Amino acid sequence: MLTTTSVGSTTHEPLRLMAIHAHPDDESSKGAATMAKYVQEGVQVMVVSCTGGERGDVLNAAAQELVDQLGIHEVRQREMAEAAHILGVQHEWLGFMDSGFTEGEPLPEDAFALVPLEVSVPPLVKLIREFRPQVVTTYDENGGYPHPDHIQTHVITMAAIQAAADPHAHPELGPSHVVQKVYYNQQFHKARVVALHELLVAQKIESPYVEWLENWEDKPEDAARVTTSVECARFFPIRDAALKAHATQIEPDGRWFVVSTELQQQAWPTEEFQLASSLVATTLPESDLFAGLR
Repeated sequence: MLTTTSVGSTTHEPLRLMAIHAHPDDESSKGAATMAKYVQEGVQVMVVSCTGGERGDVLNAAAQELVDQLGIHEVRQREMAEAAHILGVQHEWLGFMDSGFTEGEPLPEDAFALVPLEVSVPPLVKLIREFRPQVVTTYDENGGYPHPDHIQTHVITMAAIQAAADPHAHPELGPSHVVQKVYYNQQFHKARVVALHELLVAQKIESPYVEWLENWEDKPEDAARVTTSVECARFFPIRDAALKAHATQIEPDGRWFVVSTELQQQAWPTEEFQLASSLVATTLPESDLFAGLR
């Protein structure tokens, strides 16, 4: 639910963006070019990973040997450090255990998705109060897709934003802080996929999106989800390099890179978000996550 209330801007404060994600690699596949753009503009950006991605499969056979030597946890920690360096962002772990994607089977007892909110929310409240972002990005109530960790990331993010603003909640975690704007990542929307598909067809290049579009389930509410489009095409190479840093999860010749960077820049040069709430006056559609704040 979008709420907009004008309380003035915070132009005297350094601009700060916090992107809250479920697993390492999510930050590089969702909004990474936007983050790189803001870093270049001097915005302070922090990525928070709720879990270590320990239960993720090794999707790139070339990375298996290193995983066998060091273990998946250590390798994914190293990959995340490299991706953060490429993007130029600060990074923090919340330290919870990846739930895995069990597809109907019971979740492991230590899964992040099962952690009580009284345990999972305070560490994020602490980070919000320390970093003091004006803008937070995360997933919508569906998690972007129905992975239990993505849905739980949405739940704890919204709870932590509310608690961080309440001076009576967890006073031991630092001075209260009010986040001005909250966005949901909406990069994987139909208009973008159609544009990429149609450009490939026009170029007589085999499209990897045919089956995806054939099975796309249109939902009436999806049409209103995109409120904000950030032009960031020249930062796509940084996004791609950060994504490739997650070598256990990404095959360099896999589906993420079937369409060249140049064609992506031509077909769809923006990344999309849904403005979920705002405490500053803004006009939709937007082209800047900091609209109303500068």
